[in-house]
Amino acid sequence: MEAGLRVQEGGSGEPLLMLLHGLGATGDVWGGWRPLLARRWPGRWIAPDLPGHGGSPPLTAYTFDGLAAAVAGIVPPGGQVVVLGHSLGGVVGLELASGRFPVPVRAVIGLGIKVVWTGEDLDRAQAMARRPPAWFASRDEAAARYLRVSGLAGLLPVDDPAVDAGLREQDGRWRLALDPGTFAVGAPDMAQLVARSRAPVTLARGEHDPMNTDEQLARLGVPAVTLPGLAHNAHVESPELSIALLDPP
Repeated sequence: MEAGLRVQEGGSGEPLLMLLHGLGATGDVWGGWRPLLARRWPGRWIAPDLPGHGGSPPLTAYTFDGLAAAVAGIVPPGGQVVVLGHSLGGVVGLELASGRFPVPVRAVIGLGIKVVWTGEDLDRAQAMARRPPAWFASRDEAAARYLRVSGLAGLLPVDDPAVDAGLREQDGRWRLALDPGTFAVGAPDMAQLVARSRAPVTLARGEHDPMNTDEQLARLGVPAVTLPGLAHNAHVESPELSIALLDPP
């Protein structure tokens, strides 16, 4: 694919569904959606690893528009695109819908986006961005760290094949594939992103997601959906429930 991103894909025809993972994860988090998409999505779908994640190369600096530009490079010309992004991926989806990229976004759905950031949140993220990659003596140790960083601990076992995309092995040692610099991307201006979107926006959250609240989403003035019983990684916890976000209103 263009832009050097690692991309998983399936289906055929239109519209194109772009599935964007959150910070620290990879496109493999959408694995549970594959059989459902075969039955419920009429067109093609793609699930890239964002730059600096999994099998995709890093950027020299991370911004939301820089991530969106990289993702825009894998969209074929023509047709319509529906973007469903989780957390960081949801912000990238909103950037794609701004009209500043050659991507004809028909609708964008942001799931689990953290919309309110404190100074402490930002300081913690900057500190993580400055840390050098940690090396581990075994794959399982590195896998446990990957699951914590990506928020997937307790949702996937360390030996799940989907975890392998988030790891790198060198000379018998293991580390995360993730570029720590991704944590420096900062906080999104959600009000601005929503206001300038040229496509209808839907925001969604798991009922027990600590990253946001119903009230915070409601203040943004677009349709908001709460998925009962789920938390931050709702798309991994229950593909069957979260895929309903793609259904027409």
